[in-house]
Amino acid sequence: MTEVGFVGLGTMGAPMARNVLKTGFGLTVFDLNPASVAKLVDAGARAAASPREVAERSEVVITMLPDAPDVEAAVLGENGIGHGLKSGSLYIDMSTIDPQTTQKIGSWLAQRGVDMIDSPVGKTVEHAIAGTSTLMIGGDAAVLERARPVLSAMGADLIHCGALGMGQAMKLTNNLLASVLITASSEALVAGAKAGLTLDTMISVLKTTMAWNQQLAVAMHNRALKGDFEPGFMVKLAHKDCRLALAMNEALGLEAPVGAATLAVLGETMDAGMAGKDVGAVLKLREDAAGVQVRLASA
Repeated sequence: MTEVGFVGLGTMGAPMARNVLKTGFGLTVFDLNPASVAKLVDAGARAAASPREVAERSEVVITMLPDAPDVEAAVLGENGIGHGLKSGSLYIDMSTIDPQTTQKIGSWLAQRGVDMIDSPVGKTVEHAIAGTSTLMIGGDAAVLERARPVLSAMGADLIHCGALGMGQAMKLTNNLLASVLITASSEALVAGAKAGLTLDTMISVLKTTMAWNQQLAVAMHNRALKGDFEPGFMVKLAHKDCRLALAMNEALGLEAPVGAATLAVLGETMDAGMAGKDVGAVLKLREDAAGVQVRLASA
């Protein structure tokens, strides 16, 4: 039985780790939140006292952490994964960070005989629970094949995006567009409601035109349009991902004015006290400003 380690048991990481365990892998876990660790231990995992201890017990180690500094600390820190992994081991980062940090960590690990792929995650927390996420994978194709059995426990669509770091480039591209779509959709629906249109009328028309999108069809339908703003994917993480995506654009010499406007709206939503809410809270921001609510009839 392959021994897997998992560091980072947040909203997405916890159900992903649970699916690894359900698939039959041995699992050792670590998180700064003891309650998150306890839930996985109750399900059959083993707890470790540090990321390094996770690595010492594992052949494959996965991280799912909030930002690049967290990943660097978890891997390269004194009690980090990189100091516990044996030569020939495999490290998979499923966080959403910048490609440059991924490549830096990969180079450091390669000098110690450890393979790495980046595999950030697409779709929603419901997909993470079901094990049907989209995985955007960067790294050597042969290393991906080594990782496939573990990755398949967490994702239904495994897409090889290129060399190490290209999974991150794809995820930042995806999340910038996804954030633009939910921000623009919220703005449009609130304007329509303020003008006197019902949500049912708007949806009936939008479904037939090029304005229709997955944010309206899935994410907003399941949460924001029912008045549910609990995460889900938190506003502060969407803000972080957009910030990283805009930095990538800047490094490439590209302008992204629509992305920049979206980042500003996410910042405004955070300033309104909704940083820990679902990204659909951008709808509430616009509703509060307009004095209207946009809700499905079933809500």
